[in-house]
This record gives sequence, structure tokens and C-alpha cells, in this order.
Amino acid sequence: MATKKSAKKSTTPPSKRWSAKVTTDSTKPSPGIFKKPAKAIAADLTKKSVSPKGPGQAMQMLSFYENRGGKNLSPARKKALDNAKDLIRAKEGKPSAKKSAKKAVKKLAKKAAKKTAKKTTKKASR
Repeated sequence: MATKKSAKKSTTPPSKRWSAKVTTDSTKPSPGIFKKPAKAIAADLTKKSVSPKGPGQAMQMLSFYENRGGKNLSPARKKALDNAKDLIRAKEGKPSAKKSAKKAVKKLAKKAAKKTAKKTTKKASR
């Protein structure tokens, strides 16, 4: 039976990592916020005291946390973070990425159907 390989540990000291060089003018979210459910994450990050520049800044903090966590985030935690992103997008008034992707696919399918319909009508009229 093959054993599962664990994630590779970084040999780079924490002070030399890319995330150590990140500076932000935002206030820090409350400790442990990213371990809460999606609604609580979205509500806390969109507060004016945490994200003075609005929901876009909240989205940046959430993305930073997700990118920083990388492979160490469990699938359940990733799903909660994605749901929190969708809630923040809803507060911004933007459609979620999943919904807009579905709309784009439907639009492309309609265009393709129209093209094939035009070709068949042209052939039929000849």
C-alpha cells in the first residue's frame, strides 16, 4: 500500500517569504475570522472598520488569505471562503463568478445555435 506524501515544507524562513513583504493600509480583521462560516466572514470583512475602502478591499483580504493558505486549506474551508466571496460580490452588486460563467456559456451556445440555423436555412434555400 502506497503512503500519501505530505506537503513539502518550506525551507525559506518566514521573514523572507513573499507574504512577509505585503503591506496594506487596511486594518486587520479580527483573529480567527477565517475559521468562521461564510456569512460571518463576509459580514466581518465588509465592515467599515475592517475595510474602509469598501467590499473590494474585503475581497482582497479574503483572496490574500486563500492564496497564503494554499494547499493547506481543507476542501470544506475553501468552499466556505468561496461562499464568502460570493456574498461579498453580492454586496458589491456584482454577479458571482460561477453565475457569470454560466451566462457566458449559455450565450455562446445561443450564438452557435444561431450560426448553425443560418447555415441550414441557406443550404435549404439553394
